[in-house]
Amino acid sequence: MELLRFVLAPDGTIVPDLAGRLPGRGLWLMARRDIVAAAVTKRLFARAARRPVIVDDGLADRVEVLLAKRCLDHIGLARRAGRAVMGFAKVQAALQAGKVAVLVAAADGAADGRGKLKASAPSLPLVERLTSAELGAAFGREHVVHAALLPGRLADAFLADTARLGGFRAAPAELSAKDSEAGKARVPEKE
Repeated sequence: MELLRFVLAPDGTIVPDLAGRLPGRGLWLMARRDIVAAAVTKRLFARAARRPVIVDDGLADRVEVLLAKRCLDHIGLARRAGRAVMGFAKVQAALQAGKVAVLVAAADGAADGRGKLKASAPSLPLVERLTSAELGAAFGREHVVHAALLPGRLADAFLADTARLGGFRAAPAELSAKDSEAGKARVPEKE
């Protein structure tokens, strides 16, 4: 179960503390969009803080943006440290050398490319929560579809943050499963 920490700022505003380093008593929620939205709607932050608080209605959206930025920051740091590669051929070469800890595929990339990566290393985690434009920004390019992180603390931190991001963004496989279920529900029955 992935958790998010929130703290109360001196002015009474609820602030997401994704790094878990801000001072003050933490208010913890499961890392899911619906849980954060329900906490805002039901005024659960004020109840937990035992005082009036200021909560932004778009807190769940803000948390998603901040989590995605943290994930991209991890990739950027790994790239600068020489602990990340991009491009299908370079990822395949790193896989063959046994140097990969985490596979990353753009959520808007082709499904067959993600499938080929996963088939190459079925035991490795495959992260599919970031878009090609977001990955490109982390690598200093316009678009990146395939990437890999080498073992280390940055890869571990990236995995932890993408797990929390998963409560706010669905993976492409989850989206297609929801679409197919919704499509089945809309099929009219014969009379």
